[in-house]
Amino acid sequence: MGVAERRERERQETRQRILDAARELFVREGYEAVSMRRIAERIEYSAPAIYHHFRDKEALITELCLHDFRALAAVFLRIGRVDDPVERIRRIGMAYVEFGLEHPSQYRFMFMAEGRPAEPQVPDDMKGNPEQDAYAFLRLAVREAIEQERFRPELADAELISQMLWAAVHGIVSLHIVHHPKEDWIEWRAARATAQAMIDVTTRGLLRAG
Repeated sequence: MGVAERRERERQETRQRILDAARELFVREGYEAVSMRRIAERIEYSAPAIYHHFRDKEALITELCLHDFRALAAVFLRIGRVDDPVERIRRIGMAYVEFGLEHPSQYRFMFMAEGRPAEPQVPDDMKGNPEQDAYAFLRLAVREAIEQERFRPELADAELISQMLWAAVHGIVSLHIVHHPKEDWIEWRAARATAQAMIDVTTRGLLRAG
């Protein structure tokens, strides 16, 4: 490895350390309470070193959001092109749950951190693009199911159904991240088994009779 390649690798590793530290602090202490200096202290860097990678906290937050939401979209893309949109919806639900359970810090930052700033500026080719936007990937499957008349006739709003499905899997993930196994007064069932049962029941409730 040449000098230039080694320096680039070190630069990327440093950026990743900054992002990981910022995510952890934002979730634990809140966005407003965390300064660039606080992030630098967390990884034992000087504040100027942080600014070498990110011009300000807003730029850091934008990069972190894009990084984590693209990671979720990549998980969905690995499902592949399943022809049956209902089966695709089921697989999307389980992939979402797996992502949340396997990456709780990222999940908390994306969907559970308090006081999260307004949505950062995203590239024009990302929002609404099923290849980079996880919500768009789900909505596309829902629209195809509606167009194929798989859902009950009164269920024709793709946004409503997509958000209902999202809320269902979010509930499973957030409960298990926040409460399980900290609370022993509830006989918790395995998160993945609960999620699979919930997804099956929910999708059956959407389908037309027969």
